[in-house]
Amino acid sequence: MAGNITFTMIKPDAVAKNNIGPILSMINKAGFKIKAMKYTQMSKAQAETFYGVHSERPFFGELVQFMTSGPIVAAILEKDNAVEDFRKLIGATDPSKADEGTIRKAFAESIQNNAVHGSDSDENAQIEGGLHFSFYERF
Repeated sequence: MAGNITFTMIKPDAVAKNNIGPILSMINKAGFKIKAMKYTQMSKAQAETFYGVHSERPFFGELVQFMTSGPIVAAILEKDNAVEDFRKLIGATDPSKADEGTIRKAFAESIQNNAVHGSDSDENAQIEGGLHFSFYERF
């Protein structure tokens, strides 16, 4: 059964381009409710933990460097079938392959600078949300 929570981050590239408002607007229009949100900057240790699944990949160091290069907006979103619906809303990792009307088609510049993160499973949504928000920060 699909869950009703997903996790997202508006990444440093999209934050630097002042795209927080337009991205949040797309999220709201798609029917997601924001259950927790914060404007923050990840430390190297936080980024290494968050992206630990990629630690053996050659791009890991660049990914950590990119994700710590500026502030992010982290959020827990709620909607029925949240993970799958949000993955559709954000589009393909490669913005040149993303469908029209998706966040990445509108705001991403490359595979690395792809504007947003979205959880890939219900389990990861819980884990990723837990890395950024305590129980008391969720509404």
